[in-house]
Amino acid sequence: MRQTILFAMMACLLPAAAQATDITGQAKVREGDTVMIGTTRIRLSGIDAPSVDQLCLNNKGERWTCGVAARDELIKHTDGKTWTCHGGQAHDRRGRVVARCDVDHEDIQKWLVRSGWALARLSHDYDADEKAARDAKAGMWQGAFIAPWDWRIRNKKTTILGATKPPESAHAILLASASGPVAPSPDCTIKGNVNRAGECIYHKPTSRWYARIEMKISKGTRWFCSVEEAEAAGCRETRR
Repeated sequence: MRQTILFAMMACLLPAAAQATDITGQAKVREGDTVMIGTTRIRLSGIDAPSVDQLCLNNKGERWTCGVAARDELIKHTDGKTWTCHGGQAHDRRGRVVARCDVDHEDIQKWLVRSGWALARLSHDYDADEKAARDAKAGMWQGAFIAPWDWRIRNKKTTILGATKPPESAHAILLASASGPVAPSPDCTIKGNVNRAGECIYHKPTSRWYARIEMKISKGTRWFCSVEEAEAAGCRETRR
C-alpha cells in the first residue's frame, strides 16, 4: 500500500519535473545557433550555424560575412517572439545548455536549416530541410562555404560546399576569418587578443589600449559582437 502511494506521488510529480526543464522567454541572439534567455546561454541542438567570424562567398563569388548574416536573419525572424526551449539537461564544452527551441510554436532549427542559415548536425531530423535549402540555393547555399564544423578545424584540403563554382582564390577567402583588420559588421567592434600569459583579453572601443590592438589572425585576435560573447569565449575585460 505504501509503495503504491509513493508511486502515485512520483507519477504526479513527473509532469512538473518535465515542465521545469523548459526555458521560456524572449531571447537575445548571439550567433545563428546560440541565444540567451535571461542569464541562460542556449546552443540549438541538431544544427550547426556559421560563427560570426566565418566568411563565405555570395552568388557573385564575393567575400561575404555569412556568420553575421545568419545571426542577423535569426534576429529579424524572431524579433518580439517568445522562445520555448525544451530539454536543457545537456551542456556543451562551452557551458551552454543544449536544447531544441520553438519560437511562437515554430521549430526554429527547422527554419534555420530550410532557410540555408544552418546545416543539420548529429541528427537526421532536418535532412529534408537541408536538401530543400540546397536545391533553392537559399542562404549560404547561394554561393560557396565550408561546413561550420569543418571551418573550425579548417585546412587547405577542407571541402567547399554550395551552388557557386568557387574561383581559384576561394580557399584563401574561405579559410580566412572575419577577425582580420576590419570588423565583420558595425556592431561587432570589441577586440579580443591573447596576452603573454595566454589569457584572452577583450577591449571595448572605450578601452585605453583599444587603438593599439592590431587585429591579425596569426596573433589569435578576433572580433566580438558583445561583452557576453567575449566572456562566453573565455575572455576577460582588460584592466586598463
